[in-house]
Amino acid sequence: MNAPRHPTGVDFGADEAEMQRYQAEGLERAMNLGNRGPIRFIGEGALHPDIVEAYWRCGFYVFDGVLKPDELADIEADVNALRTRFPTHRGAELDAQGRPAMGVNNQAPTLFWSKPLGDPFGGTNAAAGRHPVKMSEPKAAADAPEEIVYLTLGSLQFSEACLRVYGHPEVLGVAAAINGDDFVPFNEALFLKEPGLGASVAWHRDGVTHWDDPAWDQGSHGFNFMAQLYGCTPANGVWVLPGTHKLNQVDIAGMCAAAGSDRLPDAVPMVCAPGDVVISNRQVVHGSFANTSPDWRVTVNFGFHRRRSVLGVAGGGIHNAPTIYDAERIRRRARMIGYGIDARRQRFPDEKPFAYKPHVESGETWTWDDAARADVHDYNLEDLSI
Repeated sequence: MNAPRHPTGVDFGADEAEMQRYQAEGLERAMNLGNRGPIRFIGEGALHPDIVEAYWRCGFYVFDGVLKPDELADIEADVNALRTRFPTHRGAELDAQGRPAMGVNNQAPTLFWSKPLGDPFGGTNAAAGRHPVKMSEPKAAADAPEEIVYLTLGSLQFSEACLRVYGHPEVLGVAAAINGDDFVPFNEALFLKEPGLGASVAWHRDGVTHWDDPAWDQGSHGFNFMAQLYGCTPANGVWVLPGTHKLNQVDIAGMCAAAGSDRLPDAVPMVCAPGDVVISNRQVVHGSFANTSPDWRVTVNFGFHRRRSVLGVAGGGIHNAPTIYDAERIRRRARMIGYGIDARRQRFPDEKPFAYKPHVESGETWTWDDAARADVHDYNLEDLSI
């Protein structure tokens, strides 16, 4: 699955040569980490120990070729359809065809906007101030739009193709192997990194609740899966500082000051082919640069937690209203796993569905049908954000 390339005519200006060198060196480091390959299980669902070792050592792992061409085509069709439903501009209630725009009837946060090649979070107090340094903001082309949508939250209610990825049996098997059979959801998103327009995401770490917990460890804030429609490159992909998920405290502003720029010297890019899926620890320092390249990045993003990291915990308040996450909240939010499994079963009937242990033990069944489509409206009001 290859998106058309769009030469952009924009770059990092005086820093372009340095950025090209930085990307080449980062790519070489990334390819020498030993943290990529197909999903492999041994025994009764255990993840291959080589994968487990590399994931915990680096803080991320690239799984090759998880999504096949027919599934990628489904995702591409959904993404193209969704983009036609975006509001004509921030605050508009209609799309370009005069229809009610995506998100206008949602209470939960859905669409996030940025100026082209901008950094909407860096150096602000947004998201609990976890993006302390603003990234470079290259000058966009003269004909660029005033703002672009770069992020959609609650994406499973808008795209059945994304919901089916969420129910992928091998991916959910990885979630169970890392976070336990009783793993629970976090949230879901769709990242759009358009050539010559895509916004940056400033260096940060996810997670706001467990840093002072005596039981804190390298997995306390869970992980995200990042499924790639077109793949990703050093120019448009996420960069990480390997191993920083093991550190309780880091000084991102100090790192950037020492580097003299936002190009952190030990970082590496996640480099993927179409259909690859990355598992990335939420505690690892990560970020991405503005996309001046000619290549699209479309990332289907979804995360999971350990149940013990969530049950009885006061939520972080970043993705929705803060509250104590009780067993009923977790049960309700985990219905999305059941819906994802059944939606996938309907599309890929020859594939063995994943058996989610909490649903097996409770006897609950979830069927993806018209009633379910209505049920998932604003489901991300119940995200389990820690």
